[in-house]
Order: sequence, then structure tokens, then C-alpha cells
Amino acid sequence: MSDKLNIFKGCGTALLTPFKGGEVDYQTLATLIDRQVAAGIDFLVPLGTTGETPTLSDNEKKLLLDITIRHAAGLPVMAGVGSNSVNATLDNIRLLSDADAFLVVVPFYNKPPQRGMYEYFKTIAENSPKPIILYNVPGRTGANIEADTTLALARDIPNIIGIKEASSNEAQIQKIIRNRPDGFTVLSGNDSETLHIMQSGGDGVISVASNVLPDTMAKLMQLIKAANYNNAQQLNERLMPLFENLFIEPNPIPAKFAMAHLGLMESSLRLPLVAATPETEQIIIDTLQQL
Repeated sequence: MSDKLNIFKGCGTALLTPFKGGEVDYQTLATLIDRQVAAGIDFLVPLGTTGETPTLSDNEKKLLLDITIRHAAGLPVMAGVGSNSVNATLDNIRLLSDADAFLVVVPFYNKPPQRGMYEYFKTIAENSPKPIILYNVPGRTGANIEADTTLALARDIPNIIGIKEASSNEAQIQKIIRNRPDGFTVLSGNDSETLHIMQSGGDGVISVASNVLPDTMAKLMQLIKAANYNNAQQLNERLMPLFENLFIEPNPIPAKFAMAHLGLMESSLRLPLVAATPETEQIIIDTLQQL
């Protein structure tokens, strides 16, 4: 198993992509990454779902990754590269080759069978110069990678070092944790499930909420790592309204409004995503005030 494995534990932030006037706001991006580093976040994940990656051009992806690495201050960087095509995913890997690892989502729209998923990820991993982390998010892709398929890939392909599990399928996640080979990382893909997954043996989270409150999420990770579960549970309960309300509209709509309310970036999205409704805005404002 790759030595890169151990660098993706704790809290990684699924970075938002700030826009201004329809263009990527690289200056604000750099400032936001500096804020993440100062707060004690463990690793950074640009170009994922939260980053509105399907709306970005190749040039924007490359510049965005370059700035992330430049401002990461040595933190590990896991770049989202997945598509629903082997060739397109490998093109993204070549484009974003400076990342420390690649996050590869289950192919969307195609609805592949399990044997198709296995062959897809095997092909990607065997042609990637850097480690691969699987990304299972059936609510986005329309397809779920089952535990047995994940475990087969973990055992068979040394370059596949972990999974971001956002299926909310507790039995499936627990099966992966129980049966994974040594060194295979299991990361929560939902902030609200992180404490339970880590108490069960998981390794961390790729977080949306840490965009908004990176210092608080870093503190939660410290408590969990120290097995201080009483205090971790108390903090987790305080944060739960934020975890839940950041998803009352499709991510990253609420998160971008929260960041704008805190004065950190514009609440600007690219179509087909649109600004939060007034009802969502009020819920987010109330949630932040309570915190």
C-alpha cells in the first residue's frame, strides 16, 4: 500500500470555487486557502462537487490547482478528477498531475454494473502516477459502489488507497471499515456522519462545513483523534444544524451563501446552480447566529 496513504486523515476541506462577475476569483481563493491552513485543517480537496467542477474549463482547473498547492503550505492536496469516461478521467489526471492524489467519483449517468465499476477504477488506477481515492456519492451519480466491489479494489489494486463514502449506507460503510486491508483509508463524505464513522474506525472526513468554520472543524477532529468522545459529541451536536442546513438546497448553494454572509466571498454560482432562496438564506443566517 502506498506511503501516501497516511497523509489523508483527519479533516480535509472540499474547497468552494469563488466566482466574481462570472469568472473564477483566484485572489479570494488564495485568501480562503490561507484561512484553511491557519485553522489547522489536515488536507485540501479542490475540484470536487463543492467546487462546481463540471462548470470549470481545463485552464481554470489547472490554475485553481496551482493556487491551491502554492498556498497549501505543505498540506496534502487531493484533486477531483472523475468523469463518466476513462479517457476524460485520465485526461484530468494528466492535467492535474501536480496533486498528491486523485479523487475519482463513481461514473455518473452511465449506471454501470459492479463489474464495470471494478474495471473502470482498475484501469484508472493502473494508469495513474499518483494514488486514487474512490468517491461514492449515489445521490449525485445515480449508482452505488457496493462494499464488496470497494473491498476487491482495495485488496487487488495497490494504487487505490481509500474511499470517500457519501452513500449514508451505514451497513455498507461499516462493512468496508471491518474488512478493508491494512492502510486503506475510509473518509466520511457527510459532515453529519463523521463522528460515528470515526468512532467505528474511520479515518476522517472530506468536509463542506469546514469551508465555513474551519477552526471549529479542526477542533472537532482533535477531540475525536484524542478519543475525547464526550466533548466531541457535545461539539458535534452544536454543529449538527450547520451540517444539515448546508444541504437544504443542493451543495454548494447554502455554503456559498454562508460564506458571503460572513463576508468571505460572493454568493455567486454558475448555471445550472442558482442563488439560495430567501427561505434558505434566513435559515443559514439563523444557524450561524446560533453558533
